[in-house]
Amino acid sequence: MSIWQARSKRKFTGGRITQARKKLKRELGRESTFTAIGEVSKKKVRCLGGTEKIKLMKTDYSNLLTKEGYKKVKITGVADNPANRHFVRRSIITKGAIINTEIGKARVTSRPGQDGVINAVLVE
Repeated sequence: MSIWQARSKRKFTGGRITQARKKLKRELGRESTFTAIGEVSKKKVRCLGGTEKIKLMKTDYSNLLTKEGYKKVKITGVADNPANRHFVRRSIITKGAIINTEIGKARVTSRPGQDGVINAVLVE
């Protein structure tokens, strides 16, 4: 079964909306990309209009913003993930996740499944 990202089948009052047309190809979504810790692996995906998205499947490094500037640091683990508590055990990185790095703990500010990189800010 496909993921459909168009209009809801319900009104804001709770009543049902009768569909005036079928689902369109451009309204289909994709399965989530669960970015894990490991050797760098990326995947290119063609999007609507011919643009490309780079999905980050696995990575070892993060671009960490410190007071001195950006540094490329090694990721050692996932400390917390507000998106899903089970992502911590599976070491899945999403936006907002708290990761352990060589320097210290950092919060992910980018969307690795859409941007293709992990940018993070040092948490003090």
